[in-house]
Amino acid sequence: QVQLVESGGGLVQAGGSLRLSCAASGRTFSTYGMGWFRRAPGKEREFVAGITWSGRSTNYGDSVRGRFTISRDNAKNTVALQMNSLKPEDTAVYYCAASNGGGSYSHPNNYVYWGQGTQVTVSS
Repeated sequence: QVQLVESGGGLVQAGGSLRLSCAASGRTFSTYGMGWFRRAPGKEREFVAGITWSGRSTNYGDSVRGRFTISRDNAKNTVALQMNSLKPEDTAVYYCAASNGGGSYSHPNNYVYWGQGTQVTVSS
Protein backbone atom coordinates (compact mmCIF):
# COMPACT_ATOMS: atom_id res chain seq x y z
CA GLN A 1 0.00 0.00 0.00
CA VAL A 2 1.32 3.45 -0.95
CA GLN A 3 -0.22 6.75 0.08
CA LEU A 4 0.58 9.84 -1.95
CA VAL A 5 0.23 13.46 -0.89
CA GLU A 6 0.84 16.31 -3.33
CA SER A 7 1.85 19.83 -2.41
CA GLY A 8 3.15 22.98 -4.03
CA GLY A 9 0.22 24.03 -6.15
CA GLY A 10 -1.02 27.59 -6.29
CA LEU A 11 -1.61 30.65 -8.43
CA VAL A 12 1.13 31.92 -10.73
CA GLN A 13 1.35 34.31 -13.64
CA ALA A 14 2.03 33.10 -17.14
CA GLY A 15 5.75 32.63 -17.68
CA GLY A 16 6.33 31.82 -14.04
CA SER A 17 7.39 28.61 -12.31
CA LEU A 18 6.07 26.22 -9.71
CA ARG A 19 7.49 23.11 -8.13
CA LEU A 20 5.11 20.34 -7.15
CA SER A 21 6.10 17.68 -4.68
CA CYS A 22 4.62 14.29 -3.93
CA ALA A 23 5.40 12.55 -0.65
CA ALA A 24 4.90 8.81 -0.54
CA SER A 25 4.48 6.48 2.37
CA GLY A 26 5.65 2.89 2.33
CA ARG A 27 9.00 1.14 2.36
CA THR A 28 8.76 -0.02 -1.27
CA PHE A 29 8.58 3.44 -2.85
CA SER A 30 11.83 2.89 -4.72
CA THR A 31 10.32 0.00 -6.69
CA TYR A 32 7.47 2.07 -8.12
CA GLY A 33 7.41 3.98 -11.33
CA MET A 34 5.95 7.43 -10.67
CA GLY A 35 3.91 9.75 -12.79
CA TRP A 36 2.18 13.09 -12.86
CA PHE A 37 -1.16 13.60 -14.54
CA ARG A 38 -3.48 16.56 -14.74
CA ARG A 39 -7.14 17.24 -15.36
CA ALA A 40 -8.43 20.58 -16.50
CA PRO A 41 -12.13 21.49 -16.19
CA GLY A 42 -14.14 19.82 -18.91
CA LYS A 43 -11.15 17.90 -20.25
CA GLU A 44 -9.84 14.36 -20.07
CA ARG A 45 -7.07 13.38 -17.69
CA GLU A 46 -3.74 14.07 -19.37
CA PHE A 47 -0.34 12.48 -18.90
CA VAL A 48 2.27 15.04 -17.85
CA ALA A 49 5.43 13.15 -16.92
CA GLY A 50 6.71 9.79 -15.74
CA ILE A 51 9.89 8.47 -14.19
CA THR A 52 11.15 4.93 -13.75
CA TRP A 53 11.80 3.36 -10.35
CA SER A 54 15.52 4.12 -10.66
CA GLY A 55 15.08 7.65 -11.94
CA ARG A 56 17.27 6.90 -14.94
CA SER A 57 14.51 7.28 -17.51
CA THR A 58 11.82 9.91 -17.88
CA ASN A 59 8.88 10.44 -20.20
CA TYR A 60 6.89 13.61 -20.94
CA GLY A 61 3.65 14.61 -22.54
CA ASP A 62 3.99 16.59 -25.75
CA SER A 63 2.44 19.72 -24.28
CA VAL A 64 4.99 20.01 -21.45
CA ARG A 65 8.17 18.57 -22.93
CA GLY A 66 11.00 21.07 -22.59
CA ARG A 67 9.22 23.08 -19.88
CA PHE A 68 8.60 20.54 -17.11
CA THR A 69 11.07 18.25 -15.37
CA ILE A 70 10.26 15.24 -13.22
CA SER A 71 12.68 13.95 -10.62
CA ARG A 72 12.66 11.66 -7.61
CA ASP A 73 14.55 11.11 -4.38
CA ASN A 74 14.16 7.50 -3.27
CA ALA A 75 15.90 8.19 0.02
CA LYS A 76 13.22 10.74 0.90
CA ASN A 77 10.29 8.96 -0.78
CA THR A 78 9.48 11.98 -2.88
CA VAL A 79 8.90 12.83 -6.50
CA ALA A 80 8.89 16.37 -7.83
CA LEU A 81 7.64 18.18 -10.89
CA GLN A 82 9.45 21.40 -11.76
CA MET A 83 7.22 23.49 -14.01
CA ASN A 84 8.73 26.41 -15.89
CA SER A 85 7.38 28.80 -18.52
CA LEU A 86 3.87 28.13 -17.34
CA LYS A 87 0.95 28.90 -19.62
CA PRO A 88 -2.73 29.47 -18.84
CA GLU A 89 -3.49 26.14 -20.51
CA ASP A 90 -1.43 24.42 -17.79
CA THR A 91 -4.20 25.27 -15.34
CA ALA A 92 -5.48 22.00 -13.88
CA VAL A 93 -5.53 19.76 -10.87
CA TYR A 94 -2.26 17.83 -10.83
CA TYR A 95 -2.12 14.28 -9.54
CA CYS A 96 0.78 12.13 -8.48
CA ALA A 97 0.52 8.41 -9.20
CA ALA A 98 2.51 5.24 -8.51
CA SER A 99 2.90 2.22 -10.75
CA ASN A 100 4.04 -1.13 -9.41
CA GLY A 101 5.40 -1.91 -12.87
CA GLY A 102 8.35 0.37 -12.25
CA GLY A 103 8.15 2.15 -15.59
CA SER A 104 7.49 5.73 -16.73
CA TYR A 105 4.13 4.89 -18.23
CA SER A 106 1.95 7.43 -19.98
CA HIS A 107 -1.33 5.53 -19.66
CA PRO A 108 -3.19 6.01 -16.38
CA ASN A 109 -4.26 2.35 -16.32
CA ASN A 110 -0.66 1.44 -15.43
CA TYR A 111 -0.91 3.32 -12.13
CA VAL A 112 -2.42 1.76 -9.04
CA TYR A 113 -2.10 4.49 -6.41
CA TRP A 114 -3.18 8.11 -6.76
CA GLY A 115 -2.93 11.22 -4.66
CA GLN A 116 -5.77 13.65 -4.00
CA GLY A 117 -4.38 16.30 -6.31
CA THR A 118 -3.16 19.86 -6.04
CA GLN A 119 -4.59 22.84 -7.94
CA VAL A 120 -2.36 24.82 -10.29
CA THR A 121 -3.77 28.02 -11.73
CA VAL A 122 -1.87 30.08 -14.29
CA SER A 123 -3.18 33.57 -14.95
CA SER A 124 -2.66 35.39 -18.24
